[in-house]
Amino acid sequence: MMEDDYSKVIIVEGLSDKKHIEKILDDNTITIVCTNGTIGVERFEELLEYYHLDDTDVFILVDEDDSGMKLRKQLARELPHAEHIYVSSEFREVAATPMKTLASILAGKRIGIDLNYLAK
Repeated sequence: MMEDDYSKVIIVEGLSDKKHIEKILDDNTITIVCTNGTIGVERFEELLEYYHLDDTDVFILVDEDDSGMKLRKQLARELPHAEHIYVSSEFREVAATPMKTLASILAGKRIGIDLNYLAK
């Protein structure tokens, strides 16, 4: 994928979140970006420029814990056009959310998923 080909970006906290989501996706126009926790100004500027985040559909999908909420708040300030995706506080973590539940959440946001995960 070339640098200019990003049409949708999902921002997550960690690699385990990214891997969990990748299994469900059936949409090659989506790029998943890991922040590895909160991000500094310089790192954010790099992501903003590289992924064209001001001109891209951005989704924020982070854990429902203190660090996730802190990152969500930071990203909401920097990317006011971003759409927020929430996992249930029952599961707390993106990576701990059952595949069927996560597939349903993503499908509800018009993100292409492997429909087999809705049946599992």
